[in-house]
Amino acid sequence: MTIQNKLGISDSFKLAQAEERISKQKAMELFESGRLDKLDAGTFESLSEIHKFLFEDIYDFAGEIRTVNIAKGNFRFAPVMYLAEALKNIDKMPQSGFEQIIEKYVEMNIAHPFREGNGRSMRIWLDLMLKKEIKKVVDWSKVDKEDYLLAMERSPIRDTEIKHVLKTALTDDINDREIYMKGIDHSYYYEGYMTYRTEDLRHL
Repeated sequence: MTIQNKLGISDSFKLAQAEERISKQKAMELFESGRLDKLDAGTFESLSEIHKFLFEDIYDFAGEIRTVNIAKGNFRFAPVMYLAEALKNIDKMPQSGFEQIIEKYVEMNIAHPFREGNGRSMRIWLDLMLKKEIKKVVDWSKVDKEDYLLAMERSPIRDTEIKHVLKTALTDDINDREIYMKGIDHSYYYEGYMTYRTEDLRHL
């Protein structure tokens, strides 16, 4: 069933294309406007603002904590009744080094606070933390899709794999526009969105 949306699209394929185009344009704007660097890295509030900015033209629930339980495969994300408390606890987690930042990222992924668009907004949120705390970001174009997805799937039990996968892709080119744009494309590719290149959307 297609998620209810502001665009009035009932076809799931057409909705996915529209969502990719609009939210990638917004991701580009988020970087180029400098708005991203003004957010408080590592808080749920900052993640909520990223999510709202990316998806507010598509979904009414953009930036809002989900009100339904969700699962992926056999894994059930944090139940709605415990979600608000889980997010408060994640806010309190330390983030002073790479290991702590990835642990916080893994916990936020387990929480999966939004109805849709969690992974895409969380990867921007992760880079914001890395940029602020250790002056690095992930060059997502160097992160293999299958390695990443498998490591994330296992991360609630064992986070050493995801730490290794992401550590090998760190770069200190933290303000590089091309790395960010290619990163957005790869981030969307992990979720199956491959119709548009972020860079090309500037002209649409």
